[in-house]
Amino acid sequence: MFRLLILAVCLFHAAFVAAQEQRVALLYGNSDYQHVGPLDNPINDASDVAIALKGLGFKVFLRTDGTKEEMLAVADEFAAAAETADVAMFFFAGHGFQVNGRNYLVPVDAKIQQSSDIAAQTIAMDEILERLERSKGLKLVFLDACRDNPFEGTDTGGEAGLARVGSAADYLIAYSTQPDNVAYDGSGRNSFFTEALLNHIYTPGQDIADLMINVRKDVLATTGGLQVPWENSSLTRQFRFDNSPVTASEETMLWQVAADTGDPRLMQLYMDAYPQGAHVEDVVAFLDNGDTQTRTLQGDDAASEDRLWKLAQRSRSRPLLEFYVQQHPEGAHVDQAQRLLASIPRPEDATPGTMCERLATHPRDKTAKAPGVSFSLLQQNSLVAVQACSAAMVQSPDLPHYIALLARSMAAAGDLDRAVGLYQRASERGDLRAMVSLAFLYETGTGVAQDNARALQLYEEAVAGGSPDAMINLAVTLFEGASVPRDEARAIDLLRRAADIGSPKAIYNLGVLAQDGVTGSPEEALDLFGRAAQLGEIPGYRAAAVLLDEGRGVDRDPEQAANMLLRGLASDRGQVLKELTEQTGNWSRDTISAIQVRLAAAGFYEATIDGLPGPSFTEAAQRWRNGGFDPNLLTN
Repeated sequence: MFRLLILAVCLFHAAFVAAQEQRVALLYGNSDYQHVGPLDNPINDASDVAIALKGLGFKVFLRTDGTKEEMLAVADEFAAAAETADVAMFFFAGHGFQVNGRNYLVPVDAKIQQSSDIAAQTIAMDEILERLERSKGLKLVFLDACRDNPFEGTDTGGEAGLARVGSAADYLIAYSTQPDNVAYDGSGRNSFFTEALLNHIYTPGQDIADLMINVRKDVLATTGGLQVPWENSSLTRQFRFDNSPVTASEETMLWQVAADTGDPRLMQLYMDAYPQGAHVEDVVAFLDNGDTQTRTLQGDDAASEDRLWKLAQRSRSRPLLEFYVQQHPEGAHVDQAQRLLASIPRPEDATPGTMCERLATHPRDKTAKAPGVSFSLLQQNSLVAVQACSAAMVQSPDLPHYIALLARSMAAAGDLDRAVGLYQRASERGDLRAMVSLAFLYETGTGVAQDNARALQLYEEAVAGGSPDAMINLAVTLFEGASVPRDEARAIDLLRRAADIGSPKAIYNLGVLAQDGVTGSPEEALDLFGRAAQLGEIPGYRAAAVLLDEGRGVDRDPEQAANMLLRGLASDRGQVLKELTEQTGNWSRDTISAIQVRLAAAGFYEATIDGLPGPSFTEAAQRWRNGGFDPNLLTN
């Protein structure tokens, strides 16, 4: 009890500290340019990020379609507020370009005919940085402006995209694509970069470095590797947009909320969003049998409302936000929910690109908005997918990503000849997923004559482009040494490169190698398993728990082993539940005791804390899995 009291005090202190942090943000979104072509996304981008930041405790200064005078005026207001801020953030979406290594942001009234017009007609990025410098805290800069020079035919002398900006301490400067490269407009309401940022900004307990890894993964996936977000960081401390305790994935939390409420509508939402999810069997059993046992988990109404709200906010799911408003019309977060709803397109307004991604995205290329579908599921919807991806190809001819998705749809529809041709076309235009898929076809002789040399060439090209899947596939080939000479050193290097990009599968495999003494140490394995699990490779929780429970090369820690097992219990397909309740010899009594303590704190376990499984323990573990997950109890 004393330990739990200390835990509560620590959590209160953390929440109090986070609440006292002063945060300010300046946002520009320029779309309706007067002297050059308009842009579709920037006003939406800046406005939607502003909504998110307000929900995360920022005082927001927003200017859309601003003239130079208007933009500088609001910048001065922001600068005054930044002087006492712990965190000052700047976000720009619109036209921007570089000249001689200096970046310029373009107001909507800019008219540039020659290089001498630049200083008078634009805002130098340096002017914004000077205002940010007034803050003694962290400075965050997000530039979604790396497009081609809009003043085509004029003498600006600019290079493509934006130049790299150096920074003093406590800066993070994030670009929507690599310096000196251009970014693509999105296929929907937001740019690819801003959409990815919005999809991850609410993740509880996520450090900004991990946020940028997730943003980069999403943009790589949605552009087929043609756009790679990049950042330059000199931060001296961690920063989290959401300081809440690290929780489970959105998929797990949706199941938890659905099970907690016992509402069939939420169960169906889970099925729609995660047709191959870890809890599909649980949902099917509920919907088929009308199981009402999960209703007993409903507790405090305010806590239940807050849990639903946190999930709806984090996922930016329109159905979940609508469900929240319906269930809590006078709720504490209704105004914020309505603002979010206004920024999220209705299903009937979905663009062909959005539909194509939802129906045909490969599971390994899943993004927050498109979980990815198996080939068997795609086969069931192949005709609709072919139509959507064909339309997306026409709508976004500069993005070979949609050609690759059309190829996958064609393969699912049984037209391998056209699929191979489309994969080839997308590969030639630089799409990484197409290269990997085409390499697999050559490797297996599916739809083409088997050609290991061609497969290897395609994998190498995709590796050079930064594809983590190609790195993993090539690493496996090099480990096996069947079609190419065995090269363990390069295989490990490829896995490390994929892990640096944020591939949870690569991180997990490196953990296995470290655990087995092939490379690294058990301590490294423990860290790798934990990172992999948080990024979505759920078996990492159990693997980490094994090391901690047994003290296998690391300090034995039943408390942390219990935390890992309880996270896995809530997230996996039932393996941890089975081991804890049926294969009881797999875990020490100390670890089981630590689990019992946490389940008792959750209100699910009332028997003796003795480290011995039994009916009461089994029931408590099931309740934790089916709606009772509480991240606040998993902090030592």
